[in-house]
Amino acid sequence: MKKRILILAVLALCIAGGVLAWRALRPAPDAGPVVLYGNVDLRQVSLAFKDAERVARVVAREGDRLAPGALVAVLETDRLDREITRAKGRVAAQAAALERLENGSRPQEKRRARADADAAAVELANAERTYARLHALSGSGAAREQDVDDALAARDRAAARLRVAQAQLALVEEGPRREDIAEARASLAAQRAELAVLEQRRADSELRAPSSGVVRSRLLEPGDMASAQRPVCTMALTDPKWVRAYLTETQLGRVHEGMPAEIAIDARPGQPLEGWLGFISPTAEFTPRNVETPELRTSLVYEARVFVRDPGDVLRLGMPATVTLREGHAVPVRTGGQTGAPGTANATAGATAEAAPATAPGAAQ
Repeated sequence: MKKRILILAVLALCIAGGVLAWRALRPAPDAGPVVLYGNVDLRQVSLAFKDAERVARVVAREGDRLAPGALVAVLETDRLDREITRAKGRVAAQAAALERLENGSRPQEKRRARADADAAAVELANAERTYARLHALSGSGAAREQDVDDALAARDRAAARLRVAQAQLALVEEGPRREDIAEARASLAAQRAELAVLEQRRADSELRAPSSGVVRSRLLEPGDMASAQRPVCTMALTDPKWVRAYLTETQLGRVHEGMPAEIAIDARPGQPLEGWLGFISPTAEFTPRNVETPELRTSLVYEARVFVRDPGDVLRLGMPATVTLREGHAVPVRTGGQTGAPGTANATAGATAEAAPATAPGAAQ
């Protein structure tokens, strides 16, 4: 019995010693910076006209650096200019018609209507006197019955003409109907809206850069037919730029969005660029084949985007880069249309590109 207890005690001591030795000899957790390897990425846009028309001029060429609002190409506008002139004429005519209705009847028209009513009243009075005389004479046989009937009919016609004249006078004094004025106003608004559409099409005949960028390819030339489905050129946006890298499971617990970063490229040894970790994918994926070694291709990793401040515009699409993440928090803020760390300004002149937020799952590829 004592021998068994002794054996169990020795085994327990061996296990405890093994645990203590493992704890003492295991490598200490890496407390240094996290180093990632990836490639430079950026957004690209295809610039196309909204309407289908023949290209008159193409100003941009491959390699041109465009500022926001820079002219890229122009469409022919001869027919559109004629349509705008015709639409302006319709607007002017409808505006005049509305003004005529709103002003109502002219004083001369009112005086004429009153005169017509007075004349009708005079004719009625004369017809009544004629009928009274003939009716008195018919009792003694001095007037024919037919003459009396004609005088009665003349009196009735004069009374009807007086009523018509009085109604016309009331219409002239009251002016146009409210419904007619409302209809004219609505018609004028429709004509102006049609003109605004044509003028917008005229403005859209000039294709301009939406933000700072570099022309990558020129796809149409003067004389080609442009449309929304046929881009004139493609442009690479110079801001924002980021490095697409991948975090392993162990690295994921050591990083957070907003961490400051240094981005090194072979073209500028010893001159790292500043940046920050702006996005960590919420879902794991297998390592892309064009990024890691064959041994790691089956590993689950998390996509990360490290945004870069590149005032000298030295980064190019697809360029390999080494990212070093350090402890700290440098969430970017907007400063003068550029993205930068708090209290810093980016030096790229005239650039007003879209800034990617620090926490932007699902940002555009």
